[in-house]
Order: sequence, then C-alpha cells, then structure tokens
Amino acid sequence: MLLPAILALFFVRVNAHASHRSDEFYPQAKTFQQHLGMDVVDVSTEPWTSKYGPQFDLGYTGPLSFSHLPYSRCLDDGVARFDIGLLGMPFDTTTSFRPGARFGPFAIRSGSRRQGTDRGTLAWGTSPGELGAALLDCGDVPVSAMDNAKAIDQMEAAYSTLLGRPVHGGTTAAYKPSTAAFALDGVEHPRIVTLGGDHTIVLPILRALNKVYGPVSVIHFDAHLDTWAPPPFATGQERISHGSFFAIAAEEGLLTNTSVHAGIRCQMHGIEDIEHDDSVGFQVISTDDIDDYGIRKVIQKIRERIEDRPVYLSLDIDVVDPGLAPATGTPEPGGWTTREVKRILRGLAGLNFIGADIVEVAPAYDNADVTGIAAADIVYDFLAMMQLDSPPQPHGGPFSESDLAHQ
Repeated sequence: MLLPAILALFFVRVNAHASHRSDEFYPQAKTFQQHLGMDVVDVSTEPWTSKYGPQFDLGYTGPLSFSHLPYSRCLDDGVARFDIGLLGMPFDTTTSFRPGARFGPFAIRSGSRRQGTDRGTLAWGTSPGELGAALLDCGDVPVSAMDNAKAIDQMEAAYSTLLGRPVHGGTTAAYKPSTAAFALDGVEHPRIVTLGGDHTIVLPILRALNKVYGPVSVIHFDAHLDTWAPPPFATGQERISHGSFFAIAAEEGLLTNTSVHAGIRCQMHGIEDIEHDDSVGFQVISTDDIDDYGIRKVIQKIRERIEDRPVYLSLDIDVVDPGLAPATGTPEPGGWTTREVKRILRGLAGLNFIGADIVEVAPAYDNADVTGIAAADIVYDFLAMMQLDSPPQPHGGPFSESDLAHQ
C-alpha cells in the first residue's frame, strides 16, 4: 500500500509544480514587450496554441540547458534570482594524463536532455522541482585556456559573484533556507552545483566559499587522493594541478580536518601518501570497503565524519568504474557502479551542503554518451540531496521493515 500512496502524492505534486513553473521564471517576455510599447499578440487564438497548447521542448529539442531549466548568463544578469544555480567551468589545463574535460559542461547538459527537474523517481520519492528551491542554469565561466593563473582567478571571481547574489527564496512552501546558519555574515547565500572541468576547479571554489563560510569539510568521491604535495621542483603555477589542489587548499587554511574520501583505489608512491593525506585532514574510504562492510556502513561513516558541519561535495566521475563511465582523464579499473554512487548520495541527504560539483568528464573518450548521461543523473541527485532534511525512505513495494532488519 505504501508504494501507490507515494506515487499518487508524487504525481499530484509534480503536476501542481509544472503548472506554475513557466509563470515563475518567464514573466519577462510579456513585461518586456509592454515596456517597449509593443502590441502583445493573443497567442491563444492562433492555430498552434488553440489546437496544441503551449510550445514545449522535447527531450531532444530546445536550447541546451541542464534538464531544460531556465537559462541565464548570471554573471552579467543582475535580475536573475535562484536558490541553487548550475555553473559550468570548462577548464582542463592542469590535467596529468588525458585532456578534454573542458567539454564536460556541454556533455553533462547534453546528457540531461531526457531529464526534467519536475519529474521524480521511486528512489527519491519526490523531484528536485517540488522541493521548492528556484533552480537556474547560469551558463559557463569563459575561462582562459592559455593562462592557468588567470583562469583560476576567473573561476574564483565568478563563483564569488554568484555566492554574493540575493537568493530567490523558494518557489513553493516546501523551500527551506539552508545556508544562513553557517555563513559568517548570517545571510542566506545561494548554493552552486558546478559542472567541470578538471578537478583543479575546486581550489578557486574553496577560496570563494572560505570568504563566506570559513574553512569547510569536504566529501570527496574519487579514485585518487588529490592531496599529493606539489613536487619540490615545481614552479609557482605548476604547483597547482588536479592532483595537488587539496594540499594547496590545506596550506591556505580552506579545509577543516574532518573531510573524507570515498571510492579511493589508485596506485600510490608509498605509505607517505596516506600519511600526508591524513595531515591534510582526510579520512579514507576505499572502493573495497563497500564490499567488506556494506553500503549502509559506508554512508554511516561519511555522516559520522561530517556531523552537522557545513560541507562541500566534490565528485570526480572516475569514482565510477570506467566500464560504466569511460569518458574521463585518469580512469582506474575496479570502481563503484553508478547505482552504488547514487545510493550513497541518497544516504547523505540531510547533511548541511553548501555546494557541490562533478568533474573530469571528458566526452572525447565516451561511448554512446554513457558518461555524460551518468554524470547528468548524478547532478539530478545533487539537486534533490541538497534540499532534503533526511535520506528518503525505501519505497516499500513487496518489502517491509523486517526485510531491512534481516538484510
């Protein structure tokens, strides 16, 4: 009986949400025409609308925004308001192996074309849209591909700009403010989901977040530690790479000592790598821990590590096995499945997320867009995860609480 009830409630809410979404975000067209003194055509009497209703985008049509969300170049649009914004950072010039992650934001948006944020799943029991936050695709940061120092500064400036914007304040009564309690100024700030780009983009993001929240904890999904100390012979800008950015962030005081890796399985130089990682403030959950201890225990250990602190989530797509997500710069065999990653993300709902990213999608190495589609689905999970107060309950079906107890 539980499953039909959930479905009935869900679809009623989805329909209610869908009925007002276009009015919420698109009043500007008619207002703009009226402001210019232009005649507004009554489209309701025209052949198309009178016969088929409003124009809408199919899964494979329309402008390319994430999940067909409203789109704005937010960096120079002072009118747009959002509670959670999506921002692309097409940067990949600090990679150590295969380049191409600058095309990641496009691939992730392309992979989201069949999605709709007003459509939910059994696993979540809801949709990101009905949870109330105003969602907006803010486009991409036009980062330099020739000057890494400039590009990193551009990304920090862009992120700081959007963090400083007033929030929308929700589109439904379900919306709950979430960041004011942790902000140094006591003000509610928007949250940003960033589409990378190589993993170095997290350094300018942490610099921007530090100005608003101070040092933060990080949940880091990755095959690699990314806390390696820069080599002693590295030049100034060469010290910053997609394998050292967390070490640089720790040097700059941007991290707490309560961060956690999830999915680690890379080759290392020796025990000194783990010792240095510990000094940066990370605890390690390896890929194999999910087999040895179970997915629930993995979720439990991450939640115990973070507790109620403000936390940033960074997910490198190479945490997923390359057989399921081949389009990445430094693939490592033996990764988690997309189902396992998505299950862990659901288990983290209710933590105090101040932002998230997905990085290292390099579509030149993809096959039938499987990596882009997987990455887009993970971003969809971010948008639900960041709004819920607690993990969703199992949907029921033929199962009961006693079945869970005997798992």
